[in-house]
Amino acid sequence: MEIIGYLSASLMGIVLGVIGGGGSVLTVPILVYLMGIAPDIATGYSLLIVGLTAAFGAIRYFRQGLVDIPASIAFAIPAILAVYGSRAYLMPNIPSQFEIASLSFAKNVIIMVVFAILMLLSAILMLKKAYQHTDSHLTSASTFPTEAPIHINWFLIIIEGAVVGVITGILGAGGGFLIIPALVLLMGMPMHKAVGASLFIIALKSLIGFIGDLQNGIVIEMPMIPLLLIATGIGMFLSTHISSRLESQTLQKIFAFFTLIIAVVIISKELL
Repeated sequence: MEIIGYLSASLMGIVLGVIGGGGSVLTVPILVYLMGIAPDIATGYSLLIVGLTAAFGAIRYFRQGLVDIPASIAFAIPAILAVYGSRAYLMPNIPSQFEIASLSFAKNVIIMVVFAILMLLSAILMLKKAYQHTDSHLTSASTFPTEAPIHINWFLIIIEGAVVGVITGILGAGGGFLIIPALVLLMGMPMHKAVGASLFIIALKSLIGFIGDLQNGIVIEMPMIPLLLIATGIGMFLSTHISSRLESQTLQKIFAFFTLIIAVVIISKELL
């Protein structure tokens, strides 16, 4: 199973680099289902793996001029504060069991199910936007102006950043499946630039969030974590060559369908 896990990690690197998200969507299930790591520990490892991989990808996108630094920082600052606080103070105080009516649920099951529900909502929003743009293009018989400037709601961007930060802290998710919709839907950012910005944001907040885990005494599993990092780095290297050949709307649809499929798989695995 570990060999499959390392191969899947390379796929995760490709997915993260191509669509700017989905890294944690794959990383947490890989660690839990293929490498045998408990979900609460896997969320911490996920922050480290996704953070370092995203940093590598962000550098490559920055060199191509595809990282909007001001917009990224506006989103990243509240996200960083929220994710650090969540990992350092919130996660250690969440009870291991939840009682709802006469039912009892383990914390790890709830983490995975909430993770999947948020992914479903994100996928639906992205699919709706992608197909609306496709219909508009067909109706007008002209190319959709992806670079057209729109009004940016900075307040919503900051709030979204804080919300994503908390979610990242609790679920160990890089948050690309929420960051991408925020950048595309709220800021009108073209998909290729949203991917670069997402990688930059994910790298910052994931690595800072992992500091909270270090403070709480997380132990790096050796040699598994370094090998997973190498595998994801290879995938990220390949991804930048793939993404440059895909159109913005195609990337949006790939992102949304991928997120939707993984969400269904996680829900089925945890509840059925």
